[in-house]
Amino acid sequence: MSKRCELTGVGPQTGSNVSHSNRHTRRRWEPNLTEKRIFVPEENRWITVKATARALKTLTKKGMKSVKKMHARVVRRNPSFKPAVDLK
Repeated sequence: MSKRCELTGVGPQTGSNVSHSNRHTRRRWEPNLTEKRIFVPEENRWITVKATARALKTLTKKGMKSVKKMHARVVRRNPSFKPAVDLK
């Protein structure tokens, strides 16, 4: 299973560790993903989502409408993004 947020499309980033002697070794920064059950009132059902902590905080504060807007922006920016959960 991929390490990608199903709501925002955030994935791992790559870069370098830089030591005191300025040696560079490659590394990855993984997103802070958690699996969470979310109730969708429009469909009257629960869905399980693998999402970042930031997306879940936004969901808690602003609601499902805001997360759908974030999701639409990700799909517009990257049309090949296919989440496991359909939020349309």
